Order: sequence, then C-alpha cells, then structure tokens
Amino acid sequence: MPKIVDHEQYRKELLDKCFDLFAQKGYGSITMRQIAEWLGVSTGTLYHYFSSKQALFEQLAQEICEQDLSTALAELEGAQTLQESMAALGRYLVKNEDYFIKWTYIWIDFCQHKDSKEMLKNSVFKRNNQRYQEAACNFLGIQDPVLASFVLSFVNGLILEKLWGDETIDFIEQCALLGKILTVYLPQHRSKIKTTTGLISGLES
Repeated sequence: MPKIVDHEQYRKELLDKCFDLFAQKGYGSITMRQIAEWLGVSTGTLYHYFSSKQALFEQLAQEICEQDLSTALAELEGAQTLQESMAALGRYLVKNEDYFIKWTYIWIDFCQHKDSKEMLKNSVFKRNNQRYQEAACNFLGIQDPVLASFVLSFVNGLILEKLWGDETIDFIEQCALLGKILTVYLPQHRSKIKTTTGLISGLES
C-alpha cells in the first residue's frame, strides 16, 4: 500500500530545516541545488514545493510569522496590566533570544540581495508586517498603528543590538522601561489592557 504523504506538513518540515541552513550559510551564498542537498531531497522535489529560492524564503517568512504570533500568544497569556504585559514580553525575548538573533541575521542577509523598492511592494512581506502590527495593537489594547510600529521597531532594535554583540542590553529591563513610558503616554490604559482573548479575536478576524 503506497505511503500517504501529508504535503502541507512535509512542506513545513522542509521550511523548518531551511531556517537552520540560512542561519548557518546565509541566504545569498547558497543555491537551490545546495538547499536540496542539505535537505536530502532531489532538486525536482524541492522545485515541486517552491518555484524559486525567493518563493521558498517568502513561505519561510510567512510560516515564521504564524509561528511567532502563536508562540507569543501562549507566552503572554494572563497579563492584565500594561506593566505585566511588558514584563512578560521581556521574559519571552530572553527565552527565545537565540532564535530571534538567527532570524534577524537571516532577514538582513536576504535584504542585502534585494532591491528596497521591490521589498516594499512584496505582498507576502506587507501582509506579514500588517499581522505583526495588528498583534501589537491588540497586545497594547490600542488602535494606533504608529505606536504599534514604534513598539515593534523598539523590539527589533533590541534584537539588532544583541546581534551586534552589545552585552549591556537587558531585554527585561528595557521592556520594563518601555512599559513605564507607555503607561505615562497612555493614561487611559494604566490599569488594564485588552486580554489575550482580545488579541486572539483580533488575529482571527
């Protein structure tokens, strides 16, 4: 009896392995043939799931976006106040520091080989950015995309500093400080923010 293959699950497994490859070698220095060799599959199989190296990377970025949001929901669940939420965010960053540094390195390497205008027009990346922004809005209990973008940029900046080797960066301290700043900036949210239930409903809509 022929083996039944779950193609969607198999595609995700290939993407997961590609993450480690890109983290080790970088996006620009490897070919589809080398990726296939790393995965232990034929180039025909690889092209069956991904039409090009960029298409593979786009699917990887989309998969990571979904995983990030799902993992963050679980990690940040239960926080009621803004300060509690930012403390939980700090712990989440500490717990997943290696992963975020690797992904940031991969992303920077990818961007070095692409035109900035092309990046801005890419529908996959635009959709992912919107998803992260919506999650940040719901996490903070706000409807201000500019502030949500600021918080995301703040977090990305911390990760970049870690990537550059700045050992003085402390995720928990920095997130706690941001929480104090936001508490002053958003007095209407001093006591409570939207719960994780609100975040889930916002992401599912």
